[in-house]
Amino acid sequence: MNQIPGDKGYTILGIDIGGTKCAVSLAQTAAGLPQIAAKKQFPTPKSASAALEKLVRGSAELLQAEGIAVENVDVIGISCGGPLDSRAGLILSPPNLPGWDRVDVISPFQNGLRDNVPVFLENDANACALAEWQWGAGRGCQNMIFLTFGTGMGAGLILNGQLYAGTNGMAGEVGHMRLADSGPWGYGKNGSFEGFCSGGGIAQLAQLRLAQLRTEGGTSTLEAGGEPSAKAVADAALAGDSLAANVFREVGERLGQGLAVLVDILNPERIVIGSIYSRQQGLLAEPAAEMLRREALALSLEVCQVVPAGLGEAVGDYASAAVAWYGLRGKV
Repeated sequence: MNQIPGDKGYTILGIDIGGTKCAVSLAQTAAGLPQIAAKKQFPTPKSASAALEKLVRGSAELLQAEGIAVENVDVIGISCGGPLDSRAGLILSPPNLPGWDRVDVISPFQNGLRDNVPVFLENDANACALAEWQWGAGRGCQNMIFLTFGTGMGAGLILNGQLYAGTNGMAGEVGHMRLADSGPWGYGKNGSFEGFCSGGGIAQLAQLRLAQLRTEGGTSTLEAGGEPSAKAVADAALAGDSLAANVFREVGERLGQGLAVLVDILNPERIVIGSIYSRQQGLLAEPAAEMLRREALALSLEVCQVVPAGLGEAVGDYASAAVAWYGLRGKV
């Protein structure tokens, strides 16, 4: 773990802002993985002002329930889907948060909770990258890429031992890369990396392949349940359905194609992949590795490992704490 010199142990508030739910978590850390002492979660209110008011109030209630005075909070970390301006503390109209246009998320906590508390903001991919780098599968790396591979496909980049956000915070939007002239839709493009490698993309690809199968007179167990989800496709593949297995092989190959671009350009030591890859590594790892061997530079590939998220499904719980920890580390 990247420790703060003279680390005395810190009390951290983590704030997660999502399109469907928000959460406040209390973490305490010294050496090693922070302990999530308590968590409070609720559906995201319709307006930004209502959501922030509830988050500030929920933070105060969580601290009170745990017997911790507000003045003993050392730092607050906020994780939210982008785009956003981390330096200015602004959320800039993410697609999953309509109406959040240039919303200041720093001041409400400093005005309503503690006036001089440090507050740091990062997009969710960067936040998860920081969590995996500091406490998960990326520990010890100087050059690491984290890929979300969940609802969407985004990346957090750790380069030369630092989070790399780019000129205006837009670095890591790998889901926008076009991998094919046609294919599932994602991030505004058919055939994009997100189109092939996301939950919605897998469902779309299964629908496309089912339509082709019907014209050929074939059958699949996926036809019985309406529009299949990514999980349904994975379950069918594991149960021996050939169409579902072929869908995941195609997704794995496209994953490898996208990874090869990242390996060639960024020369990372480790690529950590969360969510669907972590759950379905058995279906995805082999075709991705085969494509990587065909497409990536051998000298770059031989020093790079591709691994599932070390924090597993808990990576989101540690993401906002990791933002706080990294921000605090930069201040000493």
